Order: sequence, then C-alpha cells, then structure tokens
Amino acid sequence: MAEDRMSRDGGARPGWAIIVHGGAKEIEPDKEEANRQGCLAALAAGQTVLEQGGGAHEAVEAATRVLEDDPTFNAGFGSDLNTDGVVEMCAGLMDGSTYDIGSVAAIKGVRNPISVAQAMLREQPILLTAEGARRFAGEHGAELCAPNALISPEKRASRMKEDHDTVGCVALDQSGRIAAGTSTGGLEGTHPGRVGDSPLPGCGYYADSSIGGIAFSGDGENIARAMLAARVIQALEAGRSPEDAVRASLDHLHKVGGEAGGIAMGSEGRMGFAHNSPHFAVAWISDGMNGPRVQLRQDENS
Repeated sequence: MAEDRMSRDGGARPGWAIIVHGGAKEIEPDKEEANRQGCLAALAAGQTVLEQGGGAHEAVEAATRVLEDDPTFNAGFGSDLNTDGVVEMCAGLMDGSTYDIGSVAAIKGVRNPISVAQAMLREQPILLTAEGARRFAGEHGAELCAPNALISPEKRASRMKEDHDTVGCVALDQSGRIAAGTSTGGLEGTHPGRVGDSPLPGCGYYADSSIGGIAFSGDGENIARAMLAARVIQALEAGRSPEDAVRASLDHLHKVGGEAGGIAMGSEGRMGFAHNSPHFAVAWISDGMNGPRVQLRQDENS
C-alpha cells in the first residue's frame, strides 16, 4: 500500500512533510514523464520553503504555482476553455492553524490563482468570484495578464476532452501547522461562470492542524455534493489513517457517482492517497525520507 511505504519512509514524526497531486484523470503514455517531472518540480518548490522554516501555507502556494505554470496540468497556464473559448479558473487555500481561507472562482486573466487565494487568507471574505476576484488580485500585487495568455499552444491547437485534473497540495511545516490548497482550470466546454469543488472548503480541500489536511481532484460537482473533504477530516479525527480516510470518502462518492482522487495528511505528518480514476499523479516527501517519491497510480511501485 502506498501509505505503508510513506509511513515507513518517514519513521518518527517528521519536522515537515509535503504531498502534491496533478489530477485524477487518465494519463496517456506519452504524458507520463511530464506528469512525473511536473509533480516532482512542484514538490521541490514546496520542500524548499519548508526546509527554510517557511509556513505550510507558503509551501502549498509555492508548489501549486509550479503546477499552474506547467501546461501539463489543467490549472493556470494550460487551463481548459469554457463554451465561450475563455479560461476561467478556481483556487482555494486554507491555513489549518488559524482556519483562515482564501478562494477565488471563475477568475480570468491572473497568472497564478493560488497566489490570489494566498493573499486573501487574512481577509474577511473567504471567496471572491469573477471580476471581483480579479480586482482584488490587481489591488494586492498579483500578476495579471490577458485571459487568452493562459491558453497553452496545445489547447489552442486542439480542444481536448475534459480531464478533471485539478492540482493540489497538503503541507506540514516545522511548527506543526498544516495547510491545504487546490487550483483548477475548470472543465472543457463548460458553461461560463461554472464553479466546482476546488474553491469550496469542505468539498475540494480542508485543513485543521490538530487533525490533518486533504486536497481532492475529480468530478467537481459530485465531490461538492458529497462534501468529500469534510468526510476525510471527520474520518481522520476518528482515528482512521489518511489512506483509509480517503478510501472511505470515495466509497461514499458512489452514491452520486463520478471519479475522484485525494491526498491526505494526518497531524503527525503521515501521508496517504487513494483514487478511483485510471491515474492520479502524486509526489511526496518528508524530512525523514531519503528522497522524493512519485506515482501515477496507487498500485504502482515507486
């Protein structure tokens, strides 16, 4: 089991730990290496923050920015296009030590939505949408761009099938604080203004430093209907392992249908993941491991 390997590699409670995912989806053979390397690059960015004593939410932002900048993933540059041929993105970030939440939905023309979510963490609103979110981004120094600048050459050349590959990250810092975040470019050909699970706490992500953190990817509407992140947190609080907690939530997802994958971390830094999609690109490391691990599906030997 993936979680068993994670636990053995970590040994005693780690001073820090981080796990990222590149989406619950089907990965074509010629895209496997790009998914592995993209997840490892994101992991390294978050690891650097944690090794230098940075906060968990800063590590989540750093890792997620790398995934947003990589057109391999459906987030930021490389996002899917709605029926108007426009990129609308969603992102959410939660600091589990303060319960602060920052999230944006259906935002256009922003290079890194996760950084806008990060800027919102200490603000009173927990969710801003569309033009209001972009206005906040500009007022707080986020890098703005023309909306069509986020369309990768591959997306521009060929409208691809919908792929559900929200990206996500959960991190534990040296002070014992946990944060979780998600980012997505939406669904190909969806209605303008569509919002899935990614910016909704308790649905696509959640963090509580005394319990753990979770970040999901998959069929957003059904993840939201089943409130999967909340279910994982409740299972962790009841003493279930991270992998078991995610598996139990996927069992519940059967009631409404759909594919999903989730990465989870307990308060002590133990990590696990599960998915019912064909693939789920995941990479993880803690300060008790000799090096990072990466898998494209749960039953793969890393």
